[in-house]
Amino acid sequence: MTSSSPAAAAPQPTITPAITFLLAFSCGAIAANLYYAQPLIALIGPDVGLSPHVASLVVTLTQIGYGFGLVLLVPLGDIIENKRLITIAVAVTAVALVLTAFAPSALPFLAAALFIGFSSSVIQMLVPMAASMTDQASRGRTVGNVMSGLMVGILLARPIAGFLSDYIGWRGVFGVSAAAMILLCALLMRFLPRRRPDGGQSYGALLASLYTIWRTTPLLRRRGIYQFFLFADFSLFWTAVPLELHGADFNYSQSQIALFALAGAAGALSAPIAGRLADRGYTRAGTGAAIVLTITAFALAGLAGHLLSIALMVVAAILLDFFIQANTVFGQRALYMLAPEIRNRLNGLYIATFFIGGALGSAVASPLHEWGGWPAIVAAGIAFPAVGLLYFLTEFRPNAKGRVA
Repeated sequence: MTSSSPAAAAPQPTITPAITFLLAFSCGAIAANLYYAQPLIALIGPDVGLSPHVASLVVTLTQIGYGFGLVLLVPLGDIIENKRLITIAVAVTAVALVLTAFAPSALPFLAAALFIGFSSSVIQMLVPMAASMTDQASRGRTVGNVMSGLMVGILLARPIAGFLSDYIGWRGVFGVSAAAMILLCALLMRFLPRRRPDGGQSYGALLASLYTIWRTTPLLRRRGIYQFFLFADFSLFWTAVPLELHGADFNYSQSQIALFALAGAAGALSAPIAGRLADRGYTRAGTGAAIVLTITAFALAGLAGHLLSIALMVVAAILLDFFIQANTVFGQRALYMLAPEIRNRLNGLYIATFFIGGALGSAVASPLHEWGGWPAIVAAGIAFPAVGLLYFLTEFRPNAKGRVA
């Protein structure tokens, strides 16, 4: 499978405010599919036959599918015309959402969830597409603006799912999302610019190059490992907090949990701010601050659970989302300054690395909460970024590899 030769490649389109908005909106709408299930675990699990201690598989399988898509699907953006690839992937997502809405038992539900994650990885073709249409001086700002749309989708998915489920059930949530993907597919077919990459590799050679890129790009490894630990915290918190709020201590309804989840949407504001800071050379300082303040956020969440204070829990959620999303942008901006011909592969490997962390965080959430309650969640939530902080401190060694100057 190959694309046109470099000589035949068409001129690349230039970013405009309208295209930026379309890319940001698309990222948010697609990313939301990965998170609708998080606040609905308590409803989905019993309905499809999943016991409480494995209910978080509902989220984990979607994230695992997303990871597979990042490695197997996203690299195709370096060799195949992007518009065609993106619209096909969105159509596949719509089909998978329909199957999820009608799944009669756990196995077909989890299989459909895996495919939702796989095809939704198309998001990570849209972000490099924006970067490729932007000049170097404003690349961080553009990536931040597009990522803010992605973050809005991630952070609003939970409250939207919670509110809708009270009226149309959890299956209706996935049905509405399927309709939204059909509409988005039509919009992308009409307005998304065509982008023809210069690469002429076969698909096999493309996949084989992933290991070489990972091995020879210290910056990719370093940024991926930082975000691995932070995104583990993100998934741990947002998978466990609905279980905690639904429990005896808080006894919240789905709509009340949805209102709580709205607090996390403030984290979307961090993406454009982080992009501008990165453009000004503050990536390393911003990374250190993001890791330390993520630890602080989970400590606040622990105090909130002890005092049964929803106000403190809201503050913790805002801080957690804000700094984890900011660090995502710091990493992407740094990687997008590297070789443009491998930008999709760099982005796919970066996101895949930290989504493995996300899958780990969501996988341990249910068993940890069953075993030790909220204190066990908090202990894990502090431990993940603490390991990331120890690795960050190695940046200050004289011969450290992969650091941002």
